[in-house]
Amino acid sequence: MKTNKRTPFRSTNKPAGFEKRPEFPVDRSKPAPRGRPTIEGRDELPEAAAAPAPKSRRRPALPATGRASRGTVARSGKLVVEAKPERLQKILAQAGVGSRREMEEWISAGKVSVNGVVATIGQSVVPTDKVKIGGRLINIRFTGSSRPPRVLMYHKPEGEIVSRDDPDGRPSVFAALPRMRGGRWINVGRLDFNTSGLLIFTTSGDLANKLMHPSSELVREYAVRVLGELTLEAQQQLLHGVELDDGRANFGSLQDGGGEGANHWYRVTIFEGRNREVRRMFEAVGCTVSRLIRVRYGPFVLPPQLKRGMARELKEVEIKALMRELENMPQSQRKGPEAA
Repeated sequence: MKTNKRTPFRSTNKPAGFEKRPEFPVDRSKPAPRGRPTIEGRDELPEAAAAPAPKSRRRPALPATGRASRGTVARSGKLVVEAKPERLQKILAQAGVGSRREMEEWISAGKVSVNGVVATIGQSVVPTDKVKIGGRLINIRFTGSSRPPRVLMYHKPEGEIVSRDDPDGRPSVFAALPRMRGGRWINVGRLDFNTSGLLIFTTSGDLANKLMHPSSELVREYAVRVLGELTLEAQQQLLHGVELDDGRANFGSLQDGGGEGANHWYRVTIFEGRNREVRRMFEAVGCTVSRLIRVRYGPFVLPPQLKRGMARELKEVEIKALMRELENMPQSQRKGPEAA
């Protein structure tokens, strides 16, 4: 038979020297003091002994950074460097939306708004303005406050059109270019559907305008394969000028590139960008161009390692050097040594 053992009571015997803590009466007729409670007969704890309040781990909130409400504050919370007002079409061109001429057409058509109001030709804007095209917000940039524009060289193959919209659905050169956000590629000049070679693209409408404007007279060099005999007399005519439907035209230089029969090549240079100009000039002297390749455009030369259908983007250092060269280049050098 099991016996239930009871737990013995704790001993009430106090050890020697033990004294009972004195009791302090509490006057409950008085309201309880706020703050740290104290006991009568005891000193309050010093302030240094109080536990420090825990520090908040939250970062201080940045000011509002929306384009419409941030004022002179950038998205990073820093103050925006004050910039002088600039023409709207110039700012949109710098943002890579299109050329100045295209922007003027869009403004006239009422497609552009500034701070919710339809823009007008000649209107100026500042960095804090809210610019929209067709309801889409545009990231505007000002000279001196942004990075250099992007520039790339593309080796266009035959069978591609230099256009974003083609009713016939032909392949476009823009499909092969790197995608971007907040801008678009602007082509510097054009090449025919059946012409291959060097094609320049940039995100800056201003830079594209400088490279295309007739006053720059940048040299364009082509490798041309000709069907038919190009006599010395015909060569002199092409150098001195032939009459075309849209005016007189001439080559800056014409060099024999070798070959025989239907595979005879020539190197020619011109300083304009008229439609099908090289082909029409050879047709004016009784020859047909069977193949046309652009190998140079101003300071740009088609790299031998750049295969057809491939693009090479210039580095920031190269772009800055290009901008300096365009600013400091005398007009006589723009034409190149062939014009001498």
